[in-house]
Amino acid sequence: MMSGTSADGIDVALVRISGSPASPRAQLVNFAAFPYPPAVRAAVLRLANGASTSTREISQLNFRLGQLFAAAALRACKRFRVSPRRIALLGSHGQTVYHQGAPTAFLGAPVSSTMQIAEPAVIAERTGITTVADFRTADMAAGGQGAPLVPFVDYLLYRHPRISRIALNIGGIANLSVIAANAQPRDVFAFDTGPGNMVIDALAAHFSRGRLRFDRNAHLARRGHLVPSLLNELLAHPFFRKSPPKTAGREEFGSEYTARLIALAKRRRILPADLLHTATAFTAASIAQACEKFVFPRARTRIDELVLAGGGARNPLLVAYLVAFLPSLKIIPADAFGVPADAKEAFAFAVLACVASHQHANNLPSATGARHPAVLGKICYARPR
Repeated sequence: MMSGTSADGIDVALVRISGSPASPRAQLVNFAAFPYPPAVRAAVLRLANGASTSTREISQLNFRLGQLFAAAALRACKRFRVSPRRIALLGSHGQTVYHQGAPTAFLGAPVSSTMQIAEPAVIAERTGITTVADFRTADMAAGGQGAPLVPFVDYLLYRHPRISRIALNIGGIANLSVIAANAQPRDVFAFDTGPGNMVIDALAAHFSRGRLRFDRNAHLARRGHLVPSLLNELLAHPFFRKSPPKTAGREEFGSEYTARLIALAKRRRILPADLLHTATAFTAASIAQACEKFVFPRARTRIDELVLAGGGARNPLLVAYLVAFLPSLKIIPADAFGVPADAKEAFAFAVLACVASHQHANNLPSATGARHPAVLGKICYARPR
């Protein structure tokens, strides 16, 4: 189970896993998504965007999300017609409300930190299923950035003896994994490229006065035109010059960033549709720029294919710009590999939880920058049956 930086709701994947813990074989059996109640989503976004809060609110929201994640698991079981007693394990990524991958000075020492909430003890208690959660912290304790974690599963899904691939996930933030032909785990590298749907979603919500949560089928953006000068200015953001491993979040591209962008467009008399169109192109261009600067020069073989997952895969304008900006790559939807784009991340955390429960490492230091492999995830045991 997981909820991404867009905070749309809870994705639940039912996964059948076999094989050895070190090299599991996983099959997606079913998938469902459950939206957050509007007030809960608003609270999550307000917290994630750095608004003033209190320890009481964070604590209460942690437990409330635990209740909602537990309810989502039970609703999914009912929808899938499978008894909760048949579920061996729950993997819950939870909801990220803060992520600082790179250390900064704090109270006399460099500190990096992350916080995912949705109390796993509540999930385990209400479902009766042992729950693995809080995956990112162990990687950060080992010197990593706590992200991206999905490359561990990308490697299992997309490794090929002769074909080199980029696995691209466009959620609120976009991230990619590079899996060279016949790669070993240590050969995989990955990083966040920058904003995925985050800025587009925020603009759609702003210009629709809250009626829209995202620009479905790029309906608004396709009414506008690209503003090249603005696109070039957006691509000059310092994040895009940083070398991997690197992570991004609302700290870089959240509400403050969007507010500045809206104010800039207003000063330059850029129409809302043109701003949305340019923001959509910006996501694609930042991904292409990351490939040109940090992927193609480092890859030991020519990259053949790009496997596309995440909500951004459903945005036709965004996909069209990806095709235009990366003409050398064959773009393939993740659905072709048996895991639909929307289910990919929930699927991944089921696999990560299973590997962790056997006390095997489930991070890729080459992707996160950790000093060594680590077992990611904290286990909350269900009540005795």
